[in-house]
Amino acid sequence: MNQVVYPRSAEASSLILCCYVNGTTKIMTARISNIPNWSFERVIFPKERLLFEAPPTAILEIHRNTGTGTTLSDKIPCNYLKVCQGSNQDQKMLAEKIA
Repeated sequence: MNQVVYPRSAEASSLILCCYVNGTTKIMTARISNIPNWSFERVIFPKERLLFEAPPTAILEIHRNTGTGTTLSDKIPCNYLKVCQGSNQDQKMLAEKIA
């Protein structure tokens, strides 16, 4: 997949690094739609980790693919998904809780 990189604006400096782990055996779609003029949508495969930057007020919507389309299965505030600098032990514990 091609990614387009735009120059960082002053607004971009307020973005936070977030991580979401698809701990299921199903393909999910992650979407942010509550931020005006912001477009984010990614497919997340089973057990895949998604790292992304978003405004702290963004809400990540997790959609489950069904035979007839998608179903909203969860809404997670991005400030809950913020990646914090910590020890590897902290990261392992967090990954186990998410999975």
